[in-house]
Amino acid sequence: MDTLAEAVLAGAPPDELARIPLPSSYLAAHLREEDAGMFDGEADRDVRRSMHVGPVPMPALAPDEVVVAVLASSINYNTVWSAMFEPISTFTAVRRFARQGGYAARHDLPHQVVGSDAAGVVVRVGDGVRHWTVGDHVMVSPAYVDDQDPGSHADAMMGPEGRAWGYETNFGGLAHYTVVRASQLVPKPPHLTWEEAASVTLCAGTAYRMLIGANGARMKQGDIALIWGATGGLGGFAVQMVKNGGGVAVGVVSSEHKAQILREQGCDVIINRSELGMGEGADTPADAVEYGKRLGRRIRAELGEDPHIAFDYVGRATFGTSVHVVRRGGTVVTCGSSTGYQHQYDNRYLWMNLKRVIGSHIANLQEQWDTARLFRQGGLVPILTDVHPLEQTGEALRLVQNNRHVGKVGVLCLAPTEGLGVTDTEARERIGVDRLTSWRRYATTARV
Repeated sequence: MDTLAEAVLAGAPPDELARIPLPSSYLAAHLREEDAGMFDGEADRDVRRSMHVGPVPMPALAPDEVVVAVLASSINYNTVWSAMFEPISTFTAVRRFARQGGYAARHDLPHQVVGSDAAGVVVRVGDGVRHWTVGDHVMVSPAYVDDQDPGSHADAMMGPEGRAWGYETNFGGLAHYTVVRASQLVPKPPHLTWEEAASVTLCAGTAYRMLIGANGARMKQGDIALIWGATGGLGGFAVQMVKNGGGVAVGVVSSEHKAQILREQGCDVIINRSELGMGEGADTPADAVEYGKRLGRRIRAELGEDPHIAFDYVGRATFGTSVHVVRRGGTVVTCGSSTGYQHQYDNRYLWMNLKRVIGSHIANLQEQWDTARLFRQGGLVPILTDVHPLEQTGEALRLVQNNRHVGKVGVLCLAPTEGLGVTDTEARERIGVDRLTSWRRYATTARV
């Protein structure tokens, strides 16, 4: 470990951190461009084979950027896609970004440091950074926004040059250090550990935009929200947000084990899709309609009415059923597509019943700050389950690739152990340690 990292872990004051030079290289989970074709013709794209953990060069710092010493990060499905080089190699996206020239050119390297979540300590600030200083404890939003793009000033996510940091850019969060724009920073809730804080920005922020914010479904009290994959990273936060907002959460899961988790977490209605004969989801629009009928009958039997909102990040396997099952005038809000991007549905149920489909992607900075405020208040709690060291990033990715996890899978980067980073113990006790750590009992290691 380098001198600066040791000082961060020792709690050195900001002036001391500022005096210690940045290391010339740092440890990072990364992909190699030379491996991009390694899975051609193979059925199992085992991400443990493509993910490497080793030293990479420290990049130069742009004026609007900061260097964060990363104490912890977490796994998102976009990193699984990156490591599978699917649907395309993300080196393509990084190279396209680099063609802008200037500081963007730094990103075009024969390696890509991945990871779209991080929590840590600011150790350098660029000359153009105004609101952040060395020593600040932060979380990193994955929204990599061009603040000189006019579209981003109405809503940062509408800027055409917006990117997903650590997926469409280099220097991501699964590393000892990361370089991010100041416009990505969110204050770390002081009652959370590093690994807890590192597990919230991408998924909780995305769920907030999809459900609560003005750019999504705008859920109101009493709304019934159908949540696919309700024990996943996005789904677990969505259940909390629906409950907190006075809505009725209908969680769909794939096993009795996951159904039991939802019972323990207080989900209002729990549906095991295997009990409805839905298998892995719809292959055709006709299948989607049939599954929608079965699902609708079950929801009406429980609640007496159809859902107002379908929260869908699963994609191909569920989208057509979402379109069918929401009520007249209802909303399907969608992001990602972990089962495939090519969605099929029967458009009659959309247009003739005046339903809406809203595409949603990450969250703008205001939405991220609003989400972090809910964590600080104790309205939202982490859904962290498994935690791996950085050296085992490949194993953590494989866990998510095979859908053997629930909640969020964390990765310790510079943090030597779990449980560090809490600076407000009173708030942690007030909110409740048992509540904050309630998802840890669902770790895969707890089920072995």
